[in-house]
Amino acid sequence: MLDDTDVEILRLLTEDARRPYSEIGERVDLSPPAVSDRVSKLQNHGIIRRFTLDLDRSQLRQGTPVLVTLSVAPDGVERVREALSGLDGVEHVFTTAGGQVVITAHAPTTDVASWVFEHVDSDPIREIDVELLTGADWNLQVDGDTDFALTCVECGNEVGADGVTRRIDGDVKPFCCGSCERLYVQRYEDIAEGAD
Repeated sequence: MLDDTDVEILRLLTEDARRPYSEIGERVDLSPPAVSDRVSKLQNHGIIRRFTLDLDRSQLRQGTPVLVTLSVAPDGVERVREALSGLDGVEHVFTTAGGQVVITAHAPTTDVASWVFEHVDSDPIREIDVELLTGADWNLQVDGDTDFALTCVECGNEVGADGVTRRIDGDVKPFCCGSCERLYVQRYEDIAEGAD
């Protein structure tokens, strides 16, 4: 469970991921090593997945900035999302409950539909809408009213102070207890063994 100090550390890192731990420590009344320990804990729990660079591609003049909305048949949403996620120039990929896949991208050509269909199976796509973007802001915020709660990947319960995490095939998985961890790992190993 995250406390108010964790939430404040997340908020400060969201504003500037390169902010020194000494500066964060002054703001949250902790020593730099204590801040480092908390950031490591947030990474181990999978709350902080990575520190990234936010490029203003308009300054780089690479491609045409577009917002593309694809209406997709329900059985094709995941396939289309995966194909677009790996495509050069795609910055964000969103899926909606209504069966749409929405991307922001810097397309290498002005014929955006052809570019998309060159890399994505067109069968599940029902409609494509392309809009030219004139600007974009990514405003990720963490404030004091944000509630964070990890959910056990095995049973769906909230992960409390007795919870554990385990890295499985490169991903951090949270568990509410050791029993759920053992059940999940056993099922994972059984599936992996069956795949061989």
